[in-house]
Amino acid sequence: MSERTSSDLTVSRRGLLAAGAGAGAMMMAVGGAPSLGGKAALARQATPDFADATVIVGDVVDFRLEPDGRWAGPFGSVTLTMHPGYFDGEDAWFIRTDASDEAFAQANGLVYVPLMANALKAEGSHAPLYVVEGGLEGQRIVLSTVPGRMDFTSAFRLHTVTFSGEPTLLDSVLAINLAEESGSISITPSDIIVNYPVVIWPGAGLAVDPELTAPLAPGPLVAAPDLAAGTITFKLHQCFPGSRYIATDTSSSPMAPMMGIVNSSPTQLLLDVGATAPIYVFGNGLVGPGAMGFQPAVFNVSAGDPAWSPFWDHYTVVWTDPSAAVLLTTEAEVREREAAGAVQVFKGTPDSEGQGFVVNCPAPILAPTTYDPTLFVPATPTV
Repeated sequence: MSERTSSDLTVSRRGLLAAGAGAGAMMMAVGGAPSLGGKAALARQATPDFADATVIVGDVVDFRLEPDGRWAGPFGSVTLTMHPGYFDGEDAWFIRTDASDEAFAQANGLVYVPLMANALKAEGSHAPLYVVEGGLEGQRIVLSTVPGRMDFTSAFRLHTVTFSGEPTLLDSVLAINLAEESGSISITPSDIIVNYPVVIWPGAGLAVDPELTAPLAPGPLVAAPDLAAGTITFKLHQCFPGSRYIATDTSSSPMAPMMGIVNSSPTQLLLDVGATAPIYVFGNGLVGPGAMGFQPAVFNVSAGDPAWSPFWDHYTVVWTDPSAAVLLTTEAEVREREAAGAVQVFKGTPDSEGQGFVVNCPAPILAPTTYDPTLFVPATPTV
């Protein structure tokens, strides 16, 4: 059992750093390959020795729920297929995790998240993504934005591009706009919102954590992406109830570097239209593998439930007396303790003055939480 105490630890941004036309028109996987669809997509995945774990994202190639001696940090790993795209005539790669349309989600092995459809109510919260039908060999999806831009968001609205004449290679939004102006293509927007985090973009990519001790910073990846295999491996974190998640981006520009992920300011707009779901992250109390170095966070429901969203509405839970902390595993328990005065629940963080923010944390795996506060030993940072 760890002898480290939490009474002298404060919760702040600095502390966070230290601690860590319709679905039928688009039933093709990216890159022009037919989707395996639904259960078939999941059946092709690797099967680690975790009989009680369930893969809910079809692009999962492999996963481990625990570090298993591979590194000191209190997290496992998940390897996902990357998909190639174009941005401004250059290569970009993204992963696929969630969709607002049930038929599209099932056909492409994604998590169905009905709440994400509410993004359509908030102009600017999502960006167009173009699926080119009947294009030349080598045609890819065209992204309208990537990390580093003020308009970057992982929430994309799918558009179908079709040719009326001889196909040409379309590798940018500019090329698409010019082709539309010339009358050689037509563009049909759908009402499907997908969560497609961009992981590699021109000149940069998500950060690799070379130390692998902290849950969050300095990066969400355990190794550099394997371009030859077309895969990428993330840290995999546990959360109540029974969910394992990754982190990719946040609407808070101050938080992004502290979490080791990228900024996606437009996702802040998702808060006001009901496209998010609450997540309770603990800022003191029981030491554990959570984002701030304490017990695992608590979702409102398990990933994949209709009330769940990968776009977190972030709350921080702080015990009034950290020495009296007990393990909390449900939203109801958190709110009961709040009503009793045992904890304070801050929207955002204690120093964000009630300003909330969004963190994009897709959950590709369902598995029971294994955290035991009596056995947890914090990782020793490498020098």
